[in-house]
Amino acid sequence: MEYLVNSREMKTCDTNTIEHFKVPSMVLMERAALSAIEVIQEKEISCNRVLVVCGTGNNGGDGMAIARLLYLSHIPVEVYLYGNKTHFSKQAKEQYEILASYGVPFIDEMEDANSYSLIIDALFGIGLSRKLDDELVHLMERLNQSSAHRLAVDIPSGVSADNGAVLGGAFKADDTVTFAYCKTGMVLFPGAEYCGNITVKDIGIGEESWLDKRPAAYAITKEDLNFLNNRAADSNKGTFGKVLLVAGSVNMAGAAVLAAKAAYRSGCGLVRIYTPEENRIILQTAVPEAILTTYSAKKADTQQLIECLSWADVIILGPGIGKSDVAHSIVKTVLKNAAVPMVVDADALNIIAEQTEQLLRPHTELVLTPHLGEMSRLKQLAVSYIKENIEQVAEDFAREYNVICVLKDSRTVTAIPYGKTFINRNGNSGMATAGSGDVLSGIIGSLMAQGLSAEQAAPLGVYVHAAAADERSKTVSKHGLTAGEIINGLSDVLS
Repeated sequence: MEYLVNSREMKTCDTNTIEHFKVPSMVLMERAALSAIEVIQEKEISCNRVLVVCGTGNNGGDGMAIARLLYLSHIPVEVYLYGNKTHFSKQAKEQYEILASYGVPFIDEMEDANSYSLIIDALFGIGLSRKLDDELVHLMERLNQSSAHRLAVDIPSGVSADNGAVLGGAFKADDTVTFAYCKTGMVLFPGAEYCGNITVKDIGIGEESWLDKRPAAYAITKEDLNFLNNRAADSNKGTFGKVLLVAGSVNMAGAAVLAAKAAYRSGCGLVRIYTPEENRIILQTAVPEAILTTYSAKKADTQQLIECLSWADVIILGPGIGKSDVAHSIVKTVLKNAAVPMVVDADALNIIAEQTEQLLRPHTELVLTPHLGEMSRLKQLAVSYIKENIEQVAEDFAREYNVICVLKDSRTVTAIPYGKTFINRNGNSGMATAGSGDVLSGIIGSLMAQGLSAEQAAPLGVYVHAAAADERSKTVSKHGLTAGEIINGLSDVLS
């Protein structure tokens, strides 16, 4: 598991290291500069002629320290200082005086940016919260148009460390070297597009620097898949859980097929599909492993549905059920009678959006998996607002309704009410395909059926889903990725 920190959390760790553990700020700055040099060397970035663009704050101090180290290695380097020298931070002023003593060249006017092989951005650090003015936006445009390799120090200037917003304009890096922890705004879009390849370097700010606090956001990593290794040799199909999948409607059997296949491929023992009679032949052909319980598309048998609910260890509600009167009745019955954890997706979310107060009643563990459009209906918020504030919206919704919220986007956010928030870092654009969400529901439900808590299964399921998509995109390409191919990728990931 990886920490993702916002600007306030990073500042707290930095301050604790300096004030509580008595590590001088200049020591941290020197280690940051050395880390940047390491990245340049490790990636074999050309240093035929280097421009370091510095501001007057501590990020500029990092940049000036980098410039000195390059100069002392006999690399042609120039420093372009933007800002008023009377506004230097203490450390930046010291670094400036050191550079002046060594005679490192400063330039007042930047020449053709294409004349440099490497441009290093050390204008603003993670504390930037205001929009760049027109002059700075123009500077960013000039730097971004250069053919030079572009390296950002800590975070590309103009990107918010908190939510990834681009503040009027931003440096577009090929590589970003950041310190201690990856920043939330470097993971969320559009900021992620400006960071290029991210390298996190240790500069002496570690676990101890949190004192009694911890970050709000995390990312699942490959090592977390160890959760899935505990499959007893002495077992049977009941050992790995029973999933009831309430899915599909007339002419919409595909959602049930995809969710069921994903659940089985993710390791659960039994899947029972509650679906209209019209889907029987399709499902028995496509998913012969599944148990079927069918109902009339004109009227569902409530008692039959309640019996199915009592059979299950986990319920997946919603993929492809439509918004008919029968679908409304099914959702109401399931929410009222379910006594086991549930994954609520797709059409069930749109039905709930008509009466969100249903979620305020006592309920079992609920994992809701809305995409931006479904969250827009649930909260009556504009999609653009949700996208710009995705972490906050997910966290607010999770706390308001006491549910786990898996808010799906290019960076899916999983919010645990009054607990951790997970931002998923893997996956690719090929996942923007019909049925991908049905596959995710099947994975999360399957993991819960196998004994993982909802708090574990939701973020881990998101990671596994994206990892499977990444694996299959190597073979079929992002353009050709389908939901079925994501299911095929599950075997590679889980093995």
